[in-house]
Amino acid sequence: MFEEKLRIKGGTSLQGEVKIIGAKNAVLKQMAAALILPKGKSIIRNVPDLSDVVAMNEILTLLGAEVSYEGDVLDIDASNLSSSFVPIELARKLRASFVCLGALVARFKKAQVALPGGCDLGARKVDLHLKGLKALGVKIKEEQGYIFAEAGRLIGTKIYLDLPSNGATENIMLAASLAEGETIIENAARDPEILDLANYLNSLGCKISGAGTSNIHIEGVELDSLHASDFNCLPDRIEAATYLIATAMTSGKVKVKDVLEEDLQALLSKLEDVGVDIKIFPTVNNLVDILVDSESKTLTATDVKTMWYPGFSTDIQPIFSALLAVCKGTSTVVENIYNSRFQHLEELNKMGAKSDINGEVSVITGVSKLKGTQVEGRDLRATAALVVAALAAEGVSEVRGLKHLDRGYEHIVEKFKALGADIERISENNFEQEQSLNLV
Repeated sequence: MFEEKLRIKGGTSLQGEVKIIGAKNAVLKQMAAALILPKGKSIIRNVPDLSDVVAMNEILTLLGAEVSYEGDVLDIDASNLSSSFVPIELARKLRASFVCLGALVARFKKAQVALPGGCDLGARKVDLHLKGLKALGVKIKEEQGYIFAEAGRLIGTKIYLDLPSNGATENIMLAASLAEGETIIENAARDPEILDLANYLNSLGCKISGAGTSNIHIEGVELDSLHASDFNCLPDRIEAATYLIATAMTSGKVKVKDVLEEDLQALLSKLEDVGVDIKIFPTVNNLVDILVDSESKTLTATDVKTMWYPGFSTDIQPIFSALLAVCKGTSTVVENIYNSRFQHLEELNKMGAKSDINGEVSVITGVSKLKGTQVEGRDLRATAALVVAALAAEGVSEVRGLKHLDRGYEHIVEKFKALGADIERISENNFEQEQSLNLV
């Protein structure tokens, strides 16, 4: 069986409009959170068509939930859950699987969940997750790649996180939602997806306040007080960032529709720093359309440091690094979150980029043009960075690593085609035919 790849003939300026899907990193956690609902259905809307969503569906179904997925709407009925066991063969598909731990402990006071998979980005420990659950009264045992969790009672308490970990914040929120008394999470993650999870849990009848700040308050409620809900997932800020950066890199002009401006402030500031024109058009429900224009613009270098939200996102860094590769001057990128987040740079260098890595710092010297070639992404955002680079490069590129890309981007080929890109999904023999036609 041939491996699928993207064939991209670069050099076309992107033009037009693109609508942003629901946030992968929000909807996956909401799906896990639906496990706490003992009766009734949870409807989640604006759900993206992604392999990670399919994998989470498999987990929920294995646990005994009834899941219907039509269009962009998920209908989850967890009334008759028959298991609190998440096996390793499913958990290794996505890191979000580990948030099932907090939900299952809240619902059943016990769970057996395998340690998670997802992209290999270096050290991403779960010790803060477990520290928080232990503080709520959960007994934890780790054996052969599994976490065994059990609690007679969950008791609210004050929990301080050494780092504002998203996953730890989410697992603690879920378990504390059904604990006795009040729980306060200090130094909590502030990401928009955390706020959206809190809003989703509140729609089920939980009582959470302060989400989106460093201190989250959770007042535990009784399991039988929860009720069905109909919830709309927030837009995906990383997908939006990808199209904004791709437009800037191809000297294009594109309106990115239906996003939350405040979720993208750090990126928008940096895009303006490199010389891109940005215009904001309010629409409805606090959403905006963002017009990015880099036609006839000379882009210049800037420096970036990734930080916990609201700082510059580590997920956006690889894609923005691709843009810096064609900005005039020298840029410095400091990666403060994940210690293996520069995996894309070696591949970008194959395309003619000039970058050097020293620990958590990369130095990128801009070139006038990248050159099309064969590259491979080793994680989700690295692959996206290579796609964006290929769109701007001279000649034809072949991008491998689509199993990563499919985890976070819905219909990416169709969306870029609609913006004028010359891009298609191919198999190995198709590209060999292209080479014979001297298109590379």
